[in-house]
Amino acid sequence: MTNNTRISVNVIGAGLAGLSAAKELAERGVYVRLFSVQASERAQSNLAEGGINACLDVMGENDTWIEHYEDTMKGGCYLADPDMVKNLTENAPEVVMEMDRLGVPFHRADGHIIQRNFGGQKKKRTTYAMSSTGKVLVVALIDAVRKYEHSGYVKRYPHHRFEKIIIKNSECVGVQIYDIYTHTRSVFEGPVIIACGGFNGMFPGLTTGTTANTGLAAAELFSQGIEFANLEFIQYHPTTTEITGKRLLISEAARGEGGRLFYIRADGSYCYFMEDKYGERGNLMPRDVISREMAMLGHQVYLNLMELTEDTWTNKLSDLRDEIMHYMSIDPKIQPVPVSPGIHYFMGGIKVDIGHHTNLTGLYAAGECACAYHGANRLGGNSLLGAIYGGQTAARSILADMADSLKNDYALSDGDITDYKYMSDADKKISSVIEHELANGLGIIRNGKSLQRAIDNINNSINNYIQSLDIAGEQQLSDELINRYRFAIAMLTSALERRESRGAHTREDYPDTLEEYRRTSVIKWSGKMFIQE
Repeated sequence: MTNNTRISVNVIGAGLAGLSAAKELAERGVYVRLFSVQASERAQSNLAEGGINACLDVMGENDTWIEHYEDTMKGGCYLADPDMVKNLTENAPEVVMEMDRLGVPFHRADGHIIQRNFGGQKKKRTTYAMSSTGKVLVVALIDAVRKYEHSGYVKRYPHHRFEKIIIKNSECVGVQIYDIYTHTRSVFEGPVIIACGGFNGMFPGLTTGTTANTGLAAAELFSQGIEFANLEFIQYHPTTTEITGKRLLISEAARGEGGRLFYIRADGSYCYFMEDKYGERGNLMPRDVISREMAMLGHQVYLNLMELTEDTWTNKLSDLRDEIMHYMSIDPKIQPVPVSPGIHYFMGGIKVDIGHHTNLTGLYAAGECACAYHGANRLGGNSLLGAIYGGQTAARSILADMADSLKNDYALSDGDITDYKYMSDADKKISSVIEHELANGLGIIRNGKSLQRAIDNINNSINNYIQSLDIAGEQQLSDELINRYRFAIAMLTSALERRESRGAHTREDYPDTLEEYRRTSVIKWSGKMFIQE
């Protein structure tokens, strides 16, 4: 490894948050290393379908960013930081217009951007590109970053896996990376932005997201003492269906364009249960509300898209129709689509402040891995916005910190590299127990007994496994398994300790929303125990 005398920022993850941060830094003359296991074209951001929120007020509804702010705070059950949400929503129009200037093919009529309805919002403020919005945003940012790759300000490191941050004197001074092609380790100096996405790999087969987002980076950071917040809040998207290895998302855009949820009564008639309970906008209630209603219903639920116009199918949802026909062998123009809730987004994550600083100097986080804008439940269309704006904000904080007080006096060397052990086949069996108990404990509807049982079962499995190992010490728990274990217990403990129901966290033994719990839950690993605030 060769040390550079110039300061470079290390960005972990090459989806929207990572690309946005890299672009912001490179534009201002800061060198960036962009690390990712997969190419940007395969990042989780590409799978986001429905759109990106911003008050452009192009639909004649007298929309304002203040209403976007109010809808976001209400949708998150007033748990998000008001100042952070204010910054997000007030700056949202500029984020979208910048993407427009980069060539994103947003849907237009008569040459002007148009917006659609999305869940939890009173006005049409979701800008979209059919149902492939995430993909076209990623492509635009790839192109924008590419010129800085050419000029040398951005250097990509594909097929490189994050292993750990380097900490000296209570400061993050670099990162250890593993090249999965050459099987070599290196350390790189400089501040670090974590933009590694959600924790889908902790719930294999149950999420709409790619399990390439393993949760490994988050679990390691937790073991290194980084604070995490609101880990109990996991969003279940109401309209998904099972396919091989994951859940297929049926975009909220389908309901934004007029899709209706129903179940079939005993007499064969359709019961539009959301409309019956919540009125004409029932199908566009926040995702936690719909998923909870579906979980309590006791019937197979269907999505009726058969009433949509030919123009809608041709110009707005043709790619969604193709996807449903490909994976489900159903033509949604003429058949109802069976749906059920699936894990879609993690509102909790690395605790960040308004500038996306973590509790460790030199370490920042943005995108789904960070706990920032969404409170107890995320509004559809706010994730793409939060990823791009969060990446920009983390980058701007680094620029300010580098100009002010952030130092990089450390010359890292090969001596700073330490081993990192990945799971053996035997470890993977224990990991599957962890994943099973997480799924059991952190469902749509929870209770204290099931959460405690999941914690006990995981602890017992780990203890029994340790006792079964070679007493001579030739076998030890891998770093990956230890980290996953600690992170799983942190998620379950966070849910157990929130003795109320709020947003995506529903406790049947504590059904009320309580003012005393209108606060962010924070948990960290001290090296010996879990510390919760």
